[in-house]
Amino acid sequence: MDTCMETAKAFTVREEPYYLPSGTEVETFEAAYKNCIPILLKGPTGCGKTRFMEYMAWRLHRPLITVACHDDLTSSDLVGRFLIKGNETVWVDGPLTSAVRIGAICYLDEIVEARKDTTVVIHPLADDRRILPIEKLGEVLVAPREFSLVMSYNPGYQSVTKDLKPSTRQRFVSIAFDYPEPEKEREIVARESGAGEALAGRLVKLAHMTRNLKERGLEEGASTRLLIHAGKLIRSGIEPRQACRVAIVQSLTDDPELISAMEQMLSSLF
Repeated sequence: MDTCMETAKAFTVREEPYYLPSGTEVETFEAAYKNCIPILLKGPTGCGKTRFMEYMAWRLHRPLITVACHDDLTSSDLVGRFLIKGNETVWVDGPLTSAVRIGAICYLDEIVEARKDTTVVIHPLADDRRILPIEKLGEVLVAPREFSLVMSYNPGYQSVTKDLKPSTRQRFVSIAFDYPEPEKEREIVARESGAGEALAGRLVKLAHMTRNLKERGLEEGASTRLLIHAGKLIRSGIEPRQACRVAIVQSLTDDPELISAMEQMLSSLF
């Protein structure tokens, strides 16, 4: 019990994160959480999904355990494994198991990056059973009502090899995210970067220009996160165009033609 309390304390969001709602996502999340329904967040990189999760964990007074998914993520990475410590073999819970034990919110970020055989382990947790079988221990954990399973992914990177199976998707309610409306995005950038409203407005204009370049081969336009990075650099004394080059342009592409197009955008705004 003491270990569970220590784990919960370690993953508690102590201060209210800044989050500006763009729709009914807060109310939808709360309703799903109240009814023990797992949640899928869909949206482009840097649009606020992770910040939203931090905000909701704070709002619901629940610990938040985040897993950054990747190609080599195994079911043992999520559930746990035996490790040798000194002269003995001990079991160490994975993040998913820890979240179930303490009634935390488990957030699987960019779930499509994980191996498909790994995601199967979440199926019993994401339906009415709400259980986590731990085969290596011969144990079955029943998730408390406080536990919530949340996943995110970026539909812009969908492919035949990186997509969620229908058997996984249909266990979740989905909340779609996108970049905020210009007025809200300007407010977010100004608040998070410490830059003034005028500068934030120009950064938002730049972002919208880059997002229009998707038709010319750019995978994704500038995210709200990148705008905040640029604003912070400018606030720290970096010349605006140089700040935008290193925080936005060079982060988006290595293609000379796209870089040239964005350089023209910078010249028109700064």
